[in-house]
Amino acid sequence: MKKLNMGKKPVIWTLVGILLLIYIATMVYHTYKSIPEGVAYQSDVYEVDDVKFYHDLTYQKDGKKVHELEIFERINEIIMEADDFIVIDMFLFNGYYEPDQSFPPISENLTNTIIKKKQENPDIKVVFISDEVNTGYRSYQSKLLSKLEENGVEVVYTNLERLRDSSPLYSGVWRMFFQWFGQKGEGWVRNPFASTAPDMTARSYLKLLNVKANHRKVVATDKTALVTSGNPHDASAYHGNVAFEVEGPIIQEIINAEQAVVDMSEKGIDLPTYKAKNDQKNGQYQIQYYTEGKTHKQIVEAIEQTKKGDEIHLGMFYIADRSIIGPLLEAADRGVDVEMVLDPNKTAFGNKKTGLPNIPVAEEIMEDSNGQIEIRWYNTGIEQYHTKMMFIKSGKEATIIAGSANYTKRNLEAFNLEADLQIKGPTDSELMKKTDHYFNRIWNNEGGLYTVAYEKNETKLSPLQRGVYAVQKFLRLTTY
Repeated sequence: MKKLNMGKKPVIWTLVGILLLIYIATMVYHTYKSIPEGVAYQSDVYEVDDVKFYHDLTYQKDGKKVHELEIFERINEIIMEADDFIVIDMFLFNGYYEPDQSFPPISENLTNTIIKKKQENPDIKVVFISDEVNTGYRSYQSKLLSKLEENGVEVVYTNLERLRDSSPLYSGVWRMFFQWFGQKGEGWVRNPFASTAPDMTARSYLKLLNVKANHRKVVATDKTALVTSGNPHDASAYHGNVAFEVEGPIIQEIINAEQAVVDMSEKGIDLPTYKAKNDQKNGQYQIQYYTEGKTHKQIVEAIEQTKKGDEIHLGMFYIADRSIIGPLLEAADRGVDVEMVLDPNKTAFGNKKTGLPNIPVAEEIMEDSNGQIEIRWYNTGIEQYHTKMMFIKSGKEATIIAGSANYTKRNLEAFNLEADLQIKGPTDSELMKKTDHYFNRIWNNEGGLYTVAYEKNETKLSPLQRGVYAVQKFLRLTTY
């Protein structure tokens, strides 16, 4: 018997070795594989005379909380103004939140607006692209998206498995052992987004842990297009966000980028074509649309082109990518004025968070820049400062880059789907003055309490905390 047992050990170790090789190969392939055609899109540059800026802000004034909500009011107007088609791509789209909280029903309002438009104009083509997060990763049906489908809207759930894996250590295991069993079934695991949301199956929860998303927030019609950082998600209704609206041929570029998402997810759906309507050829603003890794390239180039005396203003929900932080430190070192308004990352949908990544990253930035980079925290309550925008003033020209992408590796290097606009124009133009006023207002607390000093959330990490943070970053075991 002993001889027989000894004979089995080499077989077991051989099997373990084979599984390990398959695991490593799976990790490497899905981390570096080619992304689907059309993903990581870069449009041509277009000139226009008008770009509209919208914002959502929550702040304190005279001891009371004030909400300025412009973005989804405008999105609902855009939908009603459309004649031929509406293409929407939105990440979070649901009305779930904790029972002791109260928010405007922006998801239901958007649903009703789309249905109303479809009823008024049955021939209008409406396509709504979204993320499986709204179905608990296929544990249950989305009430809102199902309602849209019942009213003639074509709904596309993004196939995230075709994207690269941003958490390879985990995703390698998931792809080898768990993905084959599907996600549908009777849910029993508490939904992490809200207790009022339907329970999830264990298999769906395992899929969630891949931390992948179609994170875009875009609306395009035959008349106009809007790119935003905001989600039509009730629990996010009071978040600080920004949006920019553009017109003209860039609408077709946005549709081209959305067609790539449709093609990798739901075969047989062709998005409509934008028909030019006396579009202008010249204008004071140069606009360009980017998705995924193309956005990363433009952000770095914009920072690297700054010179002494220029200004960089950053409003950001998450910042953690060293390939962005490095150029910002170098810019400050050569005399560029760098100011950051950051979310303290202490709340998410009513739940407390640890301050990762912004609090430790801010500490590193303050140390590495010797205080040359100035940081203020947005004074958040249950809401978040969810903006993702950089504004650069360089002499007579200014640049805006804004949209859905946080400044993290997951958001900037073609792991998630993202969408951003770059806008260049005269510093003294109406749009640039409005954007400048937006940053001055929240930085200097003009007319309300928006931001607090860096010291308010300054936290010295212990060696153990720094070690855990470093290991998380190295192993990519994070949500950012």
